[in-house]
Parts: sequence; C-alpha cells; structure tokens
Amino acid sequence: SASSGSAGPPGSPASSSPRCTPSAGAPGSWLPAALQCCSAREQQTGGSRLAAEHGTEAGVADLCWLADRGILVASDSGAVELWELEENESLIVNKFCKYEHDDIVTSVSVLAGSSQAVSGGRDCCVKVWDIPEQTVLHSYRAHSDAVTCVASCPGKDTVFLSCAEDNRTLLWDTRCPKPATRIVCSACNYLPTSVMWHPQKSDIFVLGDESGTVALVDTKNPDSALSAAVHTRGITGFAFSAHSSPLLASISEDCSVAVLDSDLSEVFRNHSHRDFVKGLSWSPSDDALLTTVGWDHQVLHHTVPLPAGEASGINCVKE
Repeated sequence: SASSGSAGPPGSPASSSPRCTPSAGAPGSWLPAALQCCSAREQQTGGSRLAAEHGTEAGVADLCWLADRGILVASDSGAVELWELEENESLIVNKFCKYEHDDIVTSVSVLAGSSQAVSGGRDCCVKVWDIPEQTVLHSYRAHSDAVTCVASCPGKDTVFLSCAEDNRTLLWDTRCPKPATRIVCSACNYLPTSVMWHPQKSDIFVLGDESGTVALVDTKNPDSALSAAVHTRGITGFAFSAHSSPLLASISEDCSVAVLDSDLSEVFRNHSHRDFVKGLSWSPSDDALLTTVGWDHQVLHHTVPLPAGEASGINCVKE
C-alpha cells in the first residue's frame, strides 16, 4: 500500500503543487493496488489519502487512471482533482483541484480520448470536464437523488452511463440536444449502485443493484438482460479482466469478492474481507491477479483461475 509523504514545509504557499512520495519498492509498483483500489472511503478506513497531501481532511471517494501518468480523483469535499506521476514515477504532483460539485463527488470516469472526463455527486449532478482546460463543459441535473456511479464507454468519447439513488440508470450522449436516455432493466428491481461498460462490446454494460444482483444489459434491448444474484448486499464495484473473454469481478457490502464468466457463472469467490469491499483492480502485468481493498483496512491480492482452467497459485495474500 502507499504511504503519505510530506506536502512541503509549514507555511508553503497554497498555490504550490503538493507532492506525495510513494512507499519503498520499485517505482510505481504500488500504484495499481494502492491507487486504483483506494476508492474505499478513506475517511472511514483511516488509510492514507492523497487529499491529506495538501492539508485538507477530504477523503478519496473514487479515482481512475488518466492515460499513463494521470490519476483523476473524486473527493468527498466536492472537488475533482488531477494528480500526475513525475520524476520517474517517484512522486505524485497535484495538477488541479476544482470545487464544482456542492456535495461529495461519488464517481469519476475518463472518456475515450482522455481529454474529457465525467463526474457524479451526491448533489444529483453529472458534470463533463475538459481536462486540459480544467473546466466543466456541461453540468446536468437529470437525476433527482445522489448519483452513485458514472462509467465511460470504450471507444466513444461522448457516451457514458450514470446511475443514482432515484432508481434511474441513464445512457448519455453529449452530442444530442437531450443527452440522457433512461435504461429500464427489469432484472434489477432495486436501486442501482454500480455500472460499467463491457470492454469489448459498446452496446453492453454491467449493472449492479443494492440487493446484490448483477445484470449484463444490452442498451438496445434492456429487457433481455442476463442476470444473477451474485451477492447478498449492495454491489460496490466492478472490474473486467484483460482476457480475450473477459472475466467480471464484483465486490459488495456483503464483504465478498466474486469473479464471473461471460454467462455470469461464478469461477471464484473470496470471503477474507471483514467489512465492506470498496475497491478493486486487475493487475496490468498478471491476468490472473485481482486486488481488492475494504473498510477493514486490508488490501488483498487474489489469484483467480484462468479461463483456460490453469491452476491458480496462492488464493489470497494480505498486504
């Protein structure tokens, strides 16, 4: 996991770029586990937090990679932040911190092309960002309750999804005069909590709800969704693997981690977490390695059976 470094000497100007020094080890080797997974609510876990580097008590609610060196962060202070790796990945430097939401920013996602991003918050707003200009291009209030998740569409830089506590899942295309279209999936009868596009199919996304149901939804025919009761409590996140036939990892407030095949059949399950599981990431260098983090202060590495049926190594390792 990552450890916090000094943001600079006392009395440093507020406008200077805060810096964070990674923990010991190979440069950048901690990033996939510690950063991709730190979407766990840091104010609850008491873990390290990027926001602390510039003197605030804000927690990280969500984050995602921006190209190879950028990290886009959703803060519970209402800010969207951009951090960037510098000096051979030995430092993380804050590039901007913009307070455009009026409540916790719950989710961020980078749109295809990497020059724009979308954020959602508990202020019911969905905002589209111009990253180079550090400005909001569009601000939408199509939801009537807190936005729980936003997800960009691979290969389409104007298309994304959002879901919220108003029980609505919206498909967005910012090229349209009325950019939001409601997707009604009868397979999920409870509040939607998490969405993610399929990495290889631009018409398919995965939807999770507060009951623990997981559904693969076709935007052209949402009533034909394939669904399964994977967890016993709300879904908190998804991640597709890089396999030719991607595996789907899901995490939940039932404290378990599940990995499903294309038919939503379970191929792996782990119950080692002792509190809500709130973040996950597949390793970029090992297709069988899945990392999860929970409110129990644990970062766990899971070796998942490969689709070809190859034997797995150690099943779960604490960090």
